[in-house]
Amino acid sequence: QVQLVESGGGLVQPGGSLRLSCAASGRSLRNYAMNWYRQVPGKQREFVAVITSGGRTNYGDSVAGRFTISRDNAKDTVYLQMNSLKPEDTALYYCNTFLPPINYWGQGTQVTVSS
Repeated sequence: QVQLVESGGGLVQPGGSLRLSCAASGRSLRNYAMNWYRQVPGKQREFVAVITSGGRTNYGDSVAGRFTISRDNAKDTVYLQMNSLKPEDTALYYCNTFLPPINYWGQGTQVTVSS
């Protein structure tokens, strides 16, 4: 069984920065891709970023150039550095990984961008 726990969310002003963390427990995830998604009430969950086991990254169009995903395999933790935050980045941010046949999700951490 895998548990994912997100942290680091909060209230930030437009233009500010936050770093989210996703700590995994239950088994090592170093051989698996890790994702960040976000969701606003009433809308579909949106892909934010992915990092493969080899460290390759990819980003959603709305965050590319502002967000950076990274991982520390020794700590089984994935990070999302978010810079130049905009009000439209306000959402519940989820960590995710797929270990066949189960798609694991954390409980989410709220990010609110507002002045």
